[in-house]
Amino acid sequence: MIREKVKIVNDAGLHARPAAALVKLASKFKSDFFIHMYGYRVNGKSILGVMTLAAEQGAELELEIDGEDEAAAAEAIIELINDGFGEVYDDEG
Repeated sequence: MIREKVKIVNDAGLHARPAAALVKLASKFKSDFFIHMYGYRVNGKSILGVMTLAAEQGAELELEIDGEDEAAAAEAIIELINDGFGEVYDDEG
């Protein structure tokens, strides 16, 4: 099992589009994927579960990935989150 802490970096937080991208990516892997935040544990492959977190910019999530392809899943999921779901812009752009 892999447990890793990440922060939401995109300005709008984990709203509908990034939540859908996260669920879509996680669902490509066989491993179980859960997200822990403020004492809640939700299924990271469930759009409803992810949306209920309402994670804003700066929120710290703990990811839990467990299964036969956990390393590849963790790498891909963490990269997506750290890249701000493609929504991070600099001050000039």
